[in-house]
Amino acid sequence: MKIFKSKKTFHDYIERQREMGKKIGFAPTMGALHQGHISLYEAASKENDLVFSSIFVNPTQFNNAADLEKYPRNIENDLKILENSDYVDAVYIPEVSDLYPDGLKSKSYDFDGLENEMEGKFRPGHFDGVGTVVEELLLQVQPDNAYFGEKDFQQLVIIEKLVEKLKLPVKIHGVAIYREKNGLAMSSRNERLSAEQREASKIIYETLLKVNDWFRIITVPEINQRVKDIFEDQRGMVLEYFEISDEQTLKETDFFYKGHNYRAFIVVFVNEVRLIDNMHLE
Repeated sequence: MKIFKSKKTFHDYIERQREMGKKIGFAPTMGALHQGHISLYEAASKENDLVFSSIFVNPTQFNNAADLEKYPRNIENDLKILENSDYVDAVYIPEVSDLYPDGLKSKSYDFDGLENEMEGKFRPGHFDGVGTVVEELLLQVQPDNAYFGEKDFQQLVIIEKLVEKLKLPVKIHGVAIYREKNGLAMSSRNERLSAEQREASKIIYETLLKVNDWFRIITVPEINQRVKDIFEDQRGMVLEYFEISDEQTLKETDFFYKGHNYRAFIVVFVNEVRLIDNMHLE
């Protein structure tokens, strides 16, 4: 596996691969790698000649300075994981100046309102930060295909919109959520949970499974109330939000309309750790 810390060297390498007609798959990350990231590389390896990763903790997508400071970083361990995965051919570890040559500030985007739903209500400026860094990485890496996890489903939909609006020549792929044995969605933030908290947090996934069952038999307001009741009884947990939304528009719904696809979204604080999850409703 090749490691690139220079934008120019990485660019030259990509140009050589392009000249040889290689098809490139790309999965950008913020490090603190786990099996969920590996599932992205595995998916990419099935459809591309080369798989590239990147590691960059993007400051502009954190609207909470303390959250940025606490974000886990262990580049040596990340590189070991990538090396052992056997899926990744090259990893790009850029400096801030490589992605923000004009200074550390976000561009301003219009994602047709997608950015104002759910996470947008609680994390102002977050998706401008995401859009800025993803746009720059896609322009630099020039992949044929790029892979993002469905755990951040709103982010995935927004990146698809970004690519559509900017007419970037890359196909975006969503990869199913990779879960721990107890059902908890794998996340770098899980490392901040104690063993007891990690086990207790399985209630998030168990609740989504119940929602998928309730989806067939009761109304959306009734489902919303049941979810609130569940988390009022959970010690050390606070439900930030739960909603059922249209998968295309991300707008919350209070009724199930025929011909639409819906997904349940949930965010829970386990003490100070913010955990997100979602599930397509069958």
